[in-house]
Amino acid sequence: MSPELLQTLFDVNHRVLHRNVNGLTHEESLIQPPQGGNCLNWIVGHIVATRGGLLELLGEKRVWSSEEEALYRRGSKPIQDGSGAKSLATILADYDRSQERVRAGIARLTEAAMNEKRGDDTLGGTLHILHFHEAYHIGQTAILRRMAGKEGAIP
Repeated sequence: MSPELLQTLFDVNHRVLHRNVNGLTHEESLIQPPQGGNCLNWIVGHIVATRGGLLELLGEKRVWSSEEEALYRRGSKPIQDGSGAKSLATILADYDRSQERVRAGIARLTEAAMNEKRGDDTLGGTLHILHFHEAYHIGQTAILRRMAGKEGAIP
């Protein structure tokens, strides 16, 4: 995978997430799926939190501190009443800041760097897995948008 393709994939994620959350209120972002899982607020916060590791791989600074990431880490308890949750507007602003840093980090990548071994994988392979993880969760936001009573954002 080339750095240019990787950038395109993260740009698509960015556009799709914004389309899926457009018009949702903070309160709507806290609606819980009826049979388990997490609310949209957690999903988008989880994307920002996991981008911390992505940003470090790209030589960029994390957007959130470890304490800010705690509520949104894998395995954390679902947000039940919204207490302690960041506002959806804040999470989206931080997501946009992380996007700027992702773009800056990818812009410095070379094909050679993408092919460097990192444990059992290459840097490019690891970045591809992180992109897939993010895209998976962005797909969940489409369903959570409909649960909030909104039309689908992507025809």
